[in-house]
Amino acid sequence: MSVDVRNWIPVLPVRNLVVFPGTAVPVRVGRPKSIQAVKDAAENGKWILVVAAKEAEDEKEVTPSQLYHVGTLAKIEKIRGNEKEGFQVLIRGESREKISEYKVEGGCIRAKSELWPEKNDLDERVSGALLQSLKQTAKEILGLLPTDTRQLEELVSGLEDLSFLSYLCAANLEIPLEKKQELLEINSLKDRVLTLLDQMTLQKASLQVQSEIRDRLSNKMGKVQREAILRQHLNAIKEELGEGDETTANESYRKRIDEAGMPEEVKKTALEELKRLETIGSNSPESHVIRNYLDLLCALPWSKSSEEKIDLDAARKVLNDDHYGLDKIKKRILQHLAVMKLKEKGRGPILLFVGPPGVGKTSLGQSIAKALGRKFVRGSLGGVRDDAEIRGHRRTYIGAMPGRIIQGIKRAGENNPVFLLDEIDKVSRSFQGDPASALLEVLDPEQNSNFLDHYLDVPFDLSKVMFIATANTLDTIPGPLLDRMEVIDLSGYTTAEKLHIGKNHLLPKQLKEHGLTAEQMTVGDEALLRIITHYTREAGVRELQRHLGAVCRAVAEKVVTSNGSIRVERADLEEMLGPERFLHEVAERLSAPGVVTGLAWTPQGGEILFIETGVMPGTGRLTITGQLGDVMKESAQIALSLVRSQLPHFVPGLEYEKKDLHIHVPSGAIPKDGPSAGVALLTALASLFSGKSVDSKLAMTGEITLRGAVMPVGGIREKVMAAHRAGIERLILPKRNERDLKDVPEEVKEALKIEFVETVSEVLKHALDLRWLPTTPGWHPPEQTAPAVARGLKE
Repeated sequence: MSVDVRNWIPVLPVRNLVVFPGTAVPVRVGRPKSIQAVKDAAENGKWILVVAAKEAEDEKEVTPSQLYHVGTLAKIEKIRGNEKEGFQVLIRGESREKISEYKVEGGCIRAKSELWPEKNDLDERVSGALLQSLKQTAKEILGLLPTDTRQLEELVSGLEDLSFLSYLCAANLEIPLEKKQELLEINSLKDRVLTLLDQMTLQKASLQVQSEIRDRLSNKMGKVQREAILRQHLNAIKEELGEGDETTANESYRKRIDEAGMPEEVKKTALEELKRLETIGSNSPESHVIRNYLDLLCALPWSKSSEEKIDLDAARKVLNDDHYGLDKIKKRILQHLAVMKLKEKGRGPILLFVGPPGVGKTSLGQSIAKALGRKFVRGSLGGVRDDAEIRGHRRTYIGAMPGRIIQGIKRAGENNPVFLLDEIDKVSRSFQGDPASALLEVLDPEQNSNFLDHYLDVPFDLSKVMFIATANTLDTIPGPLLDRMEVIDLSGYTTAEKLHIGKNHLLPKQLKEHGLTAEQMTVGDEALLRIITHYTREAGVRELQRHLGAVCRAVAEKVVTSNGSIRVERADLEEMLGPERFLHEVAERLSAPGVVTGLAWTPQGGEILFIETGVMPGTGRLTITGQLGDVMKESAQIALSLVRSQLPHFVPGLEYEKKDLHIHVPSGAIPKDGPSAGVALLTALASLFSGKSVDSKLAMTGEITLRGAVMPVGGIREKVMAAHRAGIERLILPKRNERDLKDVPEEVKEALKIEFVETVSEVLKHALDLRWLPTTPGWHPPEQTAPAVARGLKE
């Protein structure tokens, strides 16, 4: 190589590698400066200076200050790859170079170097002895390796160049980078060979220990030992180093088991699993299953409980601060807390809050936890159709997990949280199992002290947990499960309650969420009341909250634009919320004969519904539409039979067998059923045949019998509240439902005139001012002049 090439030759920095003269090494090149150095070398004879970097762990671009001052001049034999993805180059070392100066130029590091020949200070006798020692040690090392090394032994035996053999051994010896660089920098051949022999002797001793370990394991190896070979290998190494007593992960598990406060039976199971883990070792596929199981056992709060101080006054304040109204429910909760205070270890009932959406069932559970000073855990059961979601999966399955109950207890970190089972009425049954049946054990105070999760497989005490369930309806909850819970009904809010909630709770919350202050936005009482009555019609307050959020967004835009304060009045609502969705004055609609307002109960609260009837020429056929259930159809048949018995009185001379009747209940897409529409169906038919219109401000509910009695129905509070919301002024209710009005707020009862009836004759008297004549064999009603509409029916 010419002297010119040695001046500012491109430098290839390498990490964790020292290239020795005479050895060929593949190197991956990916950093910009290294790529440029390879490109420059390829254009100038393929000579490049390979220098090791001192800080091998640093992933940044190498700087000249990090490079050693002794390297190897190498020839690039092969280049593969491209500049974008990097090069794979094969280089062969030619000679040692001593570097006098570095600089960065042309996008790469360059160096000024000179050839640094080694000092051959050995005579022929010493050189031969060292050559044989080096060969012998190299063969011994190769013999200790677990692979086939016969070709390498033949290669070593055939080498007679001591300098090249020393470079070859140094390049393949497993020693730190600094030691290899030290060997490269030793100028004396004798000193380099002696130093190399010292390093090779240490390497041989290490390999001998490893060989002894392998021999020891081979004598014990069976089927189980083969699966745990890495584990035993590690133990053997620790025995040789005297580190067998060092704390291991398994000992950490043992310590956690001792500190977890487990019952003796559970602790025994945990220690058995730990012993099995130590036997099979971490290489077994089952080890991670056991570790996950032990982690769960150690994480569960077996004996950790929150210290609760039940203060009824403080609890009452929390409930009143968080919820407005709901006095009956608050009273029942305080009674429950009082019992818990008097009997600390008593097993109280499981509470079930039933009511329409948005009335505060879930937030009541949070308030109870806050009042008790306990952790709150919520588990949603909506759509759960596999009992493994409750009891967990057995650990034999891949991906097995504990059930939602145990997971919730683990999240709480205490064994006495308030656990809310949300939407328990929406648990479904499938071929995978029945989750409701799995809940029987959870919600039975006599059984849940030994709850057995399939994944956990040891009993866990749930008796300290306060379970609260929520539902929208009781119809879909199985009887045995319902029998284990105490039902507390939460019906809808009155308009006055909604006004208070919206003004004092929902509006401040929405202001905060939208970045507004009370000074920037205010809502007048009249506007808020208008939103409640004309933009929402619900039992709860969720829709009201959404509309207040929409108002806040509209105001936020104006505040940003005008940078002032805005007061929302009734006249602004149409611009912000659009046209009114509901007409509060439902009762002011004109009603034709044959149309009656009924009352219905739904899981979302009470609703009003209209029953429409029509008559036309035909053959006496009855058509019923509106997706009515079988019970409601039977009520229509009973109503028709009763009215037909009075037709000679209502419409003298009417030939019914020449007329067809049609009964329709609007909102045909919604299924409807139940006997409570019997009174309304009877009144609608009587109105149709008599030609008299029913007062549109009158609504009614009640079941009828074939003998003309009016029977009590359910959902009275919700139905009365719905009538009040819809602007109804008069109600007809069964006499035996009078006691159910105790739950209706006084302001609602004062706004309504309620008539209680026991027979259909009283119903028609109040609704149509019609006289119901008793029907007996041989009796014929007197001739009367029918109204104009009835005369039209005859024609």
